[in-house]
Amino acid sequence: MATIQKHYNRITRILIFILFLNWLVAAVKIFYGLFTSCVSMTADGFHSLSDGASNIIGIIGCHFASQPKDRDHPYGHKKYETFFSLGIAALLFLVAFNLIKQGVGRIFNPVVPRIDSKSFVIMLFTMAVNFWVTHYERKKGEMLHSDILVSDAMHTQADIFTSLSVIITLFVIKLGYPLLDPIATILISLFIAHAAYGIIKHSSAVLCDTAPIVDVEKIVNIVLGVKGVKTCHKIRSRGRPDDVYIDLHVQVNADMHIDDAHKISYAIETAIKNGIPEVADVVVHMEPKEKG
Repeated sequence: MATIQKHYNRITRILIFILFLNWLVAAVKIFYGLFTSCVSMTADGFHSLSDGASNIIGIIGCHFASQPKDRDHPYGHKKYETFFSLGIAALLFLVAFNLIKQGVGRIFNPVVPRIDSKSFVIMLFTMAVNFWVTHYERKKGEMLHSDILVSDAMHTQADIFTSLSVIITLFVIKLGYPLLDPIATILISLFIAHAAYGIIKHSSAVLCDTAPIVDVEKIVNIVLGVKGVKTCHKIRSRGRPDDVYIDLHVQVNADMHIDDAHKISYAIETAIKNGIPEVADVVVHMEPKEKG
């Protein structure tokens, strides 16, 4: 229990730190976008603001995921982290929908924004911050096997592409093509929707028990290395990448005593956990192998 709480405390501290950076970036872009009437910059600012909201969703998800096992949740609560990452995807879809409406509205009711050198400086600065946040969060997410951090990194990564599109838009507006501003806003919304799709694809794979271990041969080799095991088959795995549950069938001599079979079962579980540290539990089904 203490180990799980320590794990999620680390993730929560990372999310709080990134929350501060996201809100700082959002405040700068929204304020200057409204001041200059640049809808694409304002849209990008609200996307950054949604990054902060996703951090809060992640913090709440970590609170639930850190709870210990109980009678109703004998496998623990870690999937709550994966479940709450879907909240980040839903938030992204909502932002994308609103930005499409805003962009279409500006096409029929155009507003020429005021563009100056400060606009480019702000976008380059915020894009650099987002690039660092994405790299940092993804690295920590992979290291800690955190769905929330990886999903949030995908969320922030969308900011990099959208910020780049805004910079291009500011440039062409400066050249005298203001209509590209709302068009860029619509393109930004598509980037955001794509990021949301990526999060749903990853999270649904875990929640729908997609096998986290594809290389079953690795498991077979580990099991066959245990003395007394004749064959290994019907291998199944499920769970999160850092919380894998495996069940499998092995065959042993038909005349083996139950005590010896139990020792082999325990040895198999220990060998798999040592060989694949992400495995949390192994269920071994013993079968007799007839001679001949």
